[in-house]
Amino acid sequence: MNTKTITIFSWNVNGIKAISNKKALLWVDTFKPTILCLQEIRTQEKDIPNTFNKVYKNIAINCGNVKGMSGTLTYTDLNLESESFTEEVDIKSEGRIIEHHHKNIVIFNVYIPNGKSSEKRLKYKINFLNKFYRYSERLRKEGKSIIICGDFNTAHKNIDLKKTKIHSKSGFSDTERLCLDKFLKKNYLDTYRFIHGEKKEAYTWWSYRSNGRLKNEGWRIDYIFISKDLKNNLKNAFILDEVIGSDHCPIGIELVI
Repeated sequence: MNTKTITIFSWNVNGIKAISNKKALLWVDTFKPTILCLQEIRTQEKDIPNTFNKVYKNIAINCGNVKGMSGTLTYTDLNLESESFTEEVDIKSEGRIIEHHHKNIVIFNVYIPNGKSSEKRLKYKINFLNKFYRYSERLRKEGKSIIICGDFNTAHKNIDLKKTKIHSKSGFSDTERLCLDKFLKKNYLDTYRFIHGEKKEAYTWWSYRSNGRLKNEGWRIDYIFISKDLKNNLKNAFILDEVIGSDHCPIGIELVI
């Protein structure tokens, strides 16, 4: 069987137009991801910069129904058999998921809702996660391998945030953390922790309000999860915390497929 090594990177850009204007995507020229998953692009398709249109042959865009909110965008050179927006999970069509199929692998680019604004929104976040988990499990029962990239808006464990700078429980509540626990116990791996163990101060988001990036007082809320059948295929995992332009930084993995 022919195999090849690919790299997958994920980044919440907090506005694709602003990122492009800051030339903050120049790191892509160095790392040349096989798959580049962006979240929170916050724009409509016609306004997305053509930065990578000549670099990647396949581009998938899910802007959602609400202008200036959410949105996911995937670039890849892989030949994809199919893609969808997984609307049975993203029932409000907020542009939160792009689902790709490549051979026997399903690759998700996801932007999980933030539950901070209200109890109602937190409930929606938990329901969204549970629907997504059930959907992923159904694919696994069909014999698919799963890769999930994105912003989960949740720090999983104590080590995943600087506790002295919690401004609210949102994103670190028992309910949200237990939801991630439940998922990982269903034979999924947190790729960064699998490679780097209990490495401290490994963050992917920093608050603008507290100038957290300068102090490295952050949260790890962006993840790449893989189903455990891909464990032996995983070669490395990265956090590119030197890349600026958003309140998040890119993360990535190296994988043999």
